[in-house]
Amino acid sequence: MSLESNIKRVLDILLPKIKSEKELVTRPIILGITGLQGSGKSTWASKIVELLSNSYDLGAITISLDDLYKTHDELIAQRDKNPENKLYRTRGQPGTHDELLAARFFKELKNWKGDGELRIPSFDKSKFNGEGDRAPQSEWPTISGNINVVVFEGWCVGFQPLPEFGLEENFQEAAKAKEPKDVKESTNTLADHCLGHLMEVNQNLKRYYDTFMGPQHVDFLIHIDTDDLRNVYRWRLEQEHKLRETKGTGMSDEEVIEFVRGYMPAYELYLDGLRDGFFGSKDERQIRVVLDRDRKVEKVEVI
Repeated sequence: MSLESNIKRVLDILLPKIKSEKELVTRPIILGITGLQGSGKSTWASKIVELLSNSYDLGAITISLDDLYKTHDELIAQRDKNPENKLYRTRGQPGTHDELLAARFFKELKNWKGDGELRIPSFDKSKFNGEGDRAPQSEWPTISGNINVVVFEGWCVGFQPLPEFGLEENFQEAAKAKEPKDVKESTNTLADHCLGHLMEVNQNLKRYYDTFMGPQHVDFLIHIDTDDLRNVYRWRLEQEHKLRETKGTGMSDEEVIEFVRGYMPAYELYLDGLRDGFFGSKDERQIRVVLDRDRKVEKVEVI
């Protein structure tokens, strides 16, 4: 089954609920898309916008969590504030995004009536040799007219912060089951970090959850997942190999593995909660799409 067919399969489930919700509210509907590194969530997001606009007559746009990063100077300050925290060596973790910018944008979106123009924040990942920086506002894309659905895409959209005792319990369990150092593609990485550093990320996630990313801010959620977390390494390596073939440059395999390991602690901490249900009730507003090793859809679950 093609990607478009799989997306239509998911939309066939969600669209009646989205249209029913749209009759109750005047604001745009927020459809979250969350997925593992290399799972294709950005492709899903852009294809959903295309289908909603062209096949279902619904005005739709997409915004990525990546476009809400702090400025380059702020990211450097974040990294330098605690240089021992390996989770903040690069952008990505909760704490590296501009929460005020995110809150302001989603508030403007909530009040959007289709008049004038609304600018969508943009982050340029090519600046500063790949470290990236926020694009000037004059370069931000603008929207005008009626917007029915906003597709909000990001790797940790849908993650729910843990109580401190729960995080500590997970950390202790991981330390007992720690894999040998020569296991590079590990899915048990919590003990590679200090508990305090994990707590800091969790506290930042709590603010995101409260401010703009919790279930009170999202109407529906598509979760692109797999039953074998090691697939994340395989997918990301495949992506980088293709990039090197087409552009002649990219990360080495060792750099890719290290890159993925930076995201693995969050998967270990928060994926189980996401799989149990983001909205806290079995009201079928969440769809879990499970991919196999080759990124083919194995099953679609309504949660």
